Amino acid sequence: MKLFNRLLLCVTLIGLISGCTQRQQQPTPQYDNITVIDELVINENSVPIFPKMAALTTDTARRFSIELPKRCEVNWNNQNVVSVVPSESIEMIQLGGGDELPTLRVSDYEFRDITVKRALDKLLDGTDLVVIEDEPLYEKISGTISSGSLSDAIQLMTKMGRVYYSYDATNGEIHLTHRAKWLIKLPQNETIIMALLDAMHGADMRNLLVDWNDKTVIFEGNYQTEREVAKIIADISGKKYMLAWDIDVYRVYPRTDNPIVWMNMLPAFGDKNIKMSIPGVVGRALVVGPEINTKTLQEFISTQANVVLISQGTFAIPNGWQSRFDIGQCSREERLETDLIIGATGTYGDFAGRKKIDAKIILRTSGGELSSFTIPSSVGDNYVIIGIPTHSFVTTPETLINPYTELVVFMSPRVISVVDTASGKFGGANELIGDALRDFLQD
Repeated sequence: MKLFNRLLLCVTLIGLISGCTQRQQQPTPQYDNITVIDELVINENSVPIFPKMAALTTDTARRFSIELPKRCEVNWNNQNVVSVVPSESIEMIQLGGGDELPTLRVSDYEFRDITVKRALDKLLDGTDLVVIEDEPLYEKISGTISSGSLSDAIQLMTKMGRVYYSYDATNGEIHLTHRAKWLIKLPQNETIIMALLDAMHGADMRNLLVDWNDKTVIFEGNYQTEREVAKIIADISGKKYMLAWDIDVYRVYPRTDNPIVWMNMLPAFGDKNIKMSIPGVVGRALVVGPEINTKTLQEFISTQANVVLISQGTFAIPNGWQSRFDIGQCSREERLETDLIIGATGTYGDFAGRKKIDAKIILRTSGGELSSFTIPSSVGDNYVIIGIPTHSFVTTPETLINPYTELVVFMSPRVISVVDTASGKFGGANELIGDALRDFLQD
């Protein structure tokens, strides 16, 4: 019996030792991916916890724009120096006028130094129509209506008071407000559409709803907005020519601690291909022939430096107008130079007896104008702006960027001839080449 108890005790001890050994041999959990954020240990099994963010549109959603592919891409392999497009009417229609007014007649009605609402109340006295101001309107009007329809009378008085009306036939209410909504029927040519939109943006109209399929744009504004847009449409419709620029913007990194030797362009391309040199406060603009294009320019620069495309795009203006190209809008990525804006004012026509593009190109940032160049050039010439230091855009006391790194802008102007189809001169072609181009330039 004692022997049996001893054997049982030994078996029990062996079992306990074996159990302990098994526990010790179990693998210890390994946390290879451990991240410490704000003193919190985050591992692969943790649920991430983020701080509450403000209800703001994300940056990528804010930058979404249907226009960007149209503005920020240039087909350098299929570029028309001169394009011919048919003239098209641009129509602006006011929306939200409501129902048709009753067919009443007005005669011998006089109003003196009263608000539009009081003038209408007096006119409509004895009818079932009610005038309602949707917002306070203080403009006072004076005038006399000898004879006419009710709709003509109301349209005249509201226009005098710089307000708009809408009629609700169900409730017999005429509503007055300072603001209205319009629809513009755009032409088919996208370059002209861009010029119109740029001109409207220049007039500080931001909330433009463009339907690129129907070629229409809807916007809201007051009486002053209506007048400015009407003037823009009249000017664009009356222009014979439009100007457009295709642009490449590069950052150039010298391979040595020396700046780019731009004088090497003369033996590389020949002096006949470099027609004019225009100094600015900063930088220099070169007027060059068509032999110097984006491909040949990059090949020349690459012998001395590395070339990185910062931005690319196009913009257009009616003849004699001004517009701008925002580098940041079409930037390949966030860079120092994305604050830069290239502005242009241009006219195509007679220049001392020759057909020239007379342009003023302005480079400016949020800090003000950086440089400007007045550039007369012939159709087919290009511009190369050189010598703009990248350090012009550095805002910190120190930087890792080589002091000889610079911005280079290549601009290729185009002429768009707007031809009246009724004149019989438009044959349906959209570009001029060969003899047709020579005849056009001599015309």
